[in-house]
Amino acid sequence: MEKDVTHYKPRLLAAFSRLLDPIYKKMEKIDSLISSNSLKTKYYRNEDLKKIFGLSSNTIIKYRQTGVLPYTKLGDIFLYEARKIDKILRDNEC
Repeated sequence: MEKDVTHYKPRLLAAFSRLLDPIYKKMEKIDSLISSNSLKTKYYRNEDLKKIFGLSSNTIIKYRQTGVLPYTKLGDIFLYEARKIDKILRDNEC
């Protein structure tokens, strides 16, 4: 019986390796994303929107009030998720 198992060992190990290698690669990719903080959400503040997009304070307020500009308020600070801003820009390309 033991001879039979040792006979199949190399093939079993190769089969497990083929199954597990893609999983290891995905785990390494996830680990590198976490390590590089690329999963961290980026936010803009009012000053960022003014500098980057040339918006005035009044325009930012108007866009917030009319729902054009989604935001999160943290105390007195308005935060705008960069991913949502990018989506708005893509959706409104001419």
